[in-house]
Amino acid sequence: MAGRFFDEWQVGDIIAHAITRTVTETDNVLVSALTHNPQPMHLDHEVAAASEFGKPLVNSIYTFGLMVGVSVSDTTLGTLVANLGYDKLVFPAPVFVGDTLRSESECLAVGGDAILEVEDDRVGVAVERLLNLLVAVGGDEQPAARWHQRHAGFFLSNAERVHSQTFSPR
Repeated sequence: MAGRFFDEWQVGDIIAHAITRTVTETDNVLVSALTHNPQPMHLDHEVAAASEFGKPLVNSIYTFGLMVGVSVSDTTLGTLVANLGYDKLVFPAPVFVGDTLRSESECLAVGGDAILEVEDDRVGVAVERLLNLLVAVGGDEQPAARWHQRHAGFFLSNAERVHSQTFSPR
C-alpha cells in the first residue's frame, strides 16, 4: 500500500500497521554492533541478570527503527518529499528478545498550526501523529515505545503527485 497524501489524512484516523515482528537475539546483537553500542544491558546476559530486568534489554535504536520502518508503507511512502525531524520519543516499557511487537499510528492534527514555511517559499504542510509500538506482556498489550511526531516535511497532495519527481530540497 502506498502512503497517504496530505488530503487523505483525517484527524482521529488510526492505522494499525500490518507488519509485526518477534524480536530475536540476532536483531539485538546486529543493531548494537552496527551502532557501536557496547552497553552490557543489551549484550551481557550475566550483567543483565543482576539488573532489575533480569535479562538483556533490546537496544532502543532497534525498537525505534522498527516502529518507524513498519509505518512507512501506510503513511509516507511516496508521499513525503522530506522528513525534517522527529520529536518526543519515549520508551515506557522494556522490550526483550522473544517479544512480538506491533504498531499503530493515530493522526492528531493536519495543517493549521502545522504549516511550515521554508526559504524557497514552498510550504510544507505537516501531519502530526502519535505512533505507538505495543508489546504483549502476560496477555495484555502495553506501549513499548511512543513517538509523537510532527512530520515537519513536505507532504504532497494528490494534485502535486505528478511534480514529486522534480522537487529537490536544498
